[in-house]
Amino acid sequence: MLSCLKSACCLRFFQGSNYPDVIVSHRPEVTLDTSRMGQDVVVVKNGRRLCGTGGAVANAPIVQNKAYFEVKLQTQGTWGIGLGTRRANLSKVPLGTDSETWIMDQYGQVKHDNKVLSQFRTTIEEGDVIGFAYDHEIFRVFVNGTEQEPSCRVATRGTVFPIFYVDEGAILDIQFSTFYFPPPEGYDRILLEKSLI
Repeated sequence: MLSCLKSACCLRFFQGSNYPDVIVSHRPEVTLDTSRMGQDVVVVKNGRRLCGTGGAVANAPIVQNKAYFEVKLQTQGTWGIGLGTRRANLSKVPLGTDSETWIMDQYGQVKHDNKVLSQFRTTIEEGDVIGFAYDHEIFRVFVNGTEQEPSCRVATRGTVFPIFYVDEGAILDIQFSTFYFPPPEGYDRILLEKSLI
């Protein structure tokens, strides 16, 4: 048996092989973090759909200079999309009323610490795709691939994560990769931080 295996390896060496000698492992993905979410919120569809009541945060912070993610509004209700720190209270909605979150709500208002920072004029309807581009200073919003004006300057402190909330029947589908619309130039999906030991 062993001689058979040895000859198969030698045969492969002499005849060449179409298969590289590389082991492919599963690459971790950015999803909603089911260990950090509100008490009454539900995360389904492999960590990509949010429903119920409450907030959820991504399992990875935004570490690169320019990050992009998208949300498809499946069902209207009360909802919000934006950025938050680890200290955000995900069981209390709406978000954006504290100093830990920067949220665009269903009315197109970007709120932080219960203050309106910006107001977008486009009405967002069921089926619309909302894109978010963030460069650690400017929060840019896109609806169905069209940038909304004005962009919003945000003064985040420390590490921030994509953060979302739903209530009153809203359902959001979150895309951290495989986008419906291309990210703006220079922006890319959220990268997972790699630690070097």
